[in-house]
This record gives sequence, structure tokens and C-alpha cells, in this order.
Amino acid sequence: MSFFKKLFKIFESAPPEEEKTTEERGQYLPETVLPADELFTINFTDNGGKFLYCETDEELKETFINILLENDWFEKEALTNECKLHSLLKDNNVNFENIKEPSFFLSSCESLIADEGSILFSDRQLKDNKANHLPYNIVVIAKTSQITRTKSDGLREIKRKYKSALPSNITAFNCFKAAAVESDFLSYGRTPKNLYLILLEDL
Repeated sequence: MSFFKKLFKIFESAPPEEEKTTEERGQYLPETVLPADELFTINFTDNGGKFLYCETDEELKETFINILLENDWFEKEALTNECKLHSLLKDNNVNFENIKEPSFFLSSCESLIADEGSILFSDRQLKDNKANHLPYNIVVIAKTSQITRTKSDGLREIKRKYKSALPSNITAFNCFKAAAVESDFLSYGRTPKNLYLILLEDL
């Protein structure tokens, strides 16, 4: 069953919270632990991220076009550090060579961290750039198999994937709304981003 179909089925079948009494749940039963995919979706959108789910490569291409339309990014400039993403930009007349003022950053990622609703990157995507060096608008393309429960799990995946050739500049982004930074002193120093996540089902 696909990621989103499973998610919707759970939400539809769940009774309202107020109807679940302590007696029905059992007084000493532990709290229900959400699956990592559901937890990521909830935390990521709470952080202000824009979540777009696709079941096929064709849907992914359509979704990307819709993002370009929504933001009027056709025939504009985009920053990307990954050759595998060039065709997506080229097919939509978005310039990615000799750029001066990129409208957005297009990237893949290392992992999606469920318990933080964050996205884990390395220098394979960012090169030497920090968050404040990137455009305000970011489009990330990821797969459902990249969802991990914790940051430690994400780091283990990086170690497994790259073995001895470990990447540098490993960092997590989880600040996707400016208002939270302005009102929360714990967010001081973080750079908010307008981030779209296109998530492709591959499980």
C-alpha cells in the first residue's frame, strides 16, 4: 500500500480524540508510537514545509511544473549542484548555468528525519554552502525510503551509503516559516526557508 493511501486510511478510520477514553485505551498501555512516515509528515508541515506527494515519475514532473507556475519561475535561474537534476530544469526552460540571481535552489537530500520534521543534507547537495548562502526558495526531491526516525538513523544511513568516503557539511534544515524565527528566541541564528518537498513513493 502506498505511503499516502496508508496515511489517509489511518486518519479516516481513527475515532475522534474525545471518544477515546482511558478505559478503551487501557490505563497502563503505552502511548501509540506513530510510524516514521506519518510522524515526518506531521512534524514537517508543523515546521512550515510544503509537502507534495507523488506516486510516479510523471506525477513528480507535473508537480514540479505546478511549483514553477505557482511562483512564475519559468525562464528564471535556479541553483543546483547535482547533474541528475539538470534535465528537470532544462525541460522547463530554467537556466542553471552561469547564474547570477537564482530564484530557487533545487536539490535532493540525504534523509528525512521524522522526529524533527527536518531534512538532512551534505556537501553532495550543498557543496560548501550554509543555509544563509542559499536562495530563500528551495525545492527538494526525495523518496519515501529516505525517511528515518531520528537524526542518528540518518547519520547511520550516510555512513552505510558512503562508507569510508564520508561527506562533509552535514546539516539539517527544519525552519520553514519566518514567523517562528521572529517569535522564538530558541530559533535565533536559524535561516528560514520557503521549502517545497516533492516526495516520490518508492516502497
